[in-house]
Amino acid sequence: MSKVAVVTGSNKGIGFGIVKALCQRFDGVVYLTSRDETRGKEAVAKLNELGLKPEYHQLDVGDRNSVEKFRDYIKAKYGGLDILINNAAVLDADFMSGTYEDVVNSININYKSIFSMKELIYPLVRNNGRIINISSDCGHLSNLKNEYWIKRLSKADLSEADVNEFVNWYVESKKNNTYNPEDFADGGTIPTYRVSKIALSAVTMVHQREFESKNISINSMHPGLVRTDMTSGSGFFSTDEAAETPVYLALDAPQSLKGAYVWFDKKVLDWYDYKADYYFKIKTLNW
Repeated sequence: MSKVAVVTGSNKGIGFGIVKALCQRFDGVVYLTSRDETRGKEAVAKLNELGLKPEYHQLDVGDRNSVEKFRDYIKAKYGGLDILINNAAVLDADFMSGTYEDVVNSININYKSIFSMKELIYPLVRNNGRIINISSDCGHLSNLKNEYWIKRLSKADLSEADVNEFVNWYVESKKNNTYNPEDFADGGTIPTYRVSKIALSAVTMVHQREFESKNISINSMHPGLVRTDMTSGSGFFSTDEAAETPVYLALDAPQSLKGAYVWFDKKVLDWYDYKADYYFKIKTLNW
């Protein structure tokens, strides 16, 4: 039985770097996936030029039908998978028009898509498999300054409903023009991305509890500020460098590492330390 690794949103950026590294190290089949099929196949061709042989399948995490087709394909061909890296994300709402529609779209791709993946793809992850959610320094609780939500998201019995209500609170504030930048760190810069990544990091811990019986490890991580299209080329790391910690979590970390929030240097941080200086600062972009 072939081992299978899947990386979402991997035709460029960090996802592409992760596929490249997995092709070099993983003893199994690696799937590069993308929303746009042409761009995905062009990315595969680039890796082929390096002597690497990823497989390709179209996958739009924001489209349930696309996720269902991918599920059916993997199930029929392999019966399951071993590594899933949820990487697909956008930054549109904070750097483009910032309309309510942009906010909803970004939240759907960056956060709510995880529920389609959990429902349709997570059950295919084999015992002792690994799921890595690519979060951000925007995803640490220190990005949040609203005391009510800090307390709510810090509950020992945190649920999907709690996280969803946090996200909906923010989305409604954008719809009703009641958004208060003081609810977030750094003067409320890039709030939609912060909210989506805080939520992703939080729900990672909820999902870890749900899949404990299969000994699957589910972790979130901050890959560092990476030079990609998303950051307009600003950053400290190349995509190859940024792939190191996700691949470490996929292949090398102890299976006992579960429900953790991991920094780009492989250190496990206390996600609940809301007074820490781990939040994203817009000045680091040097724009």
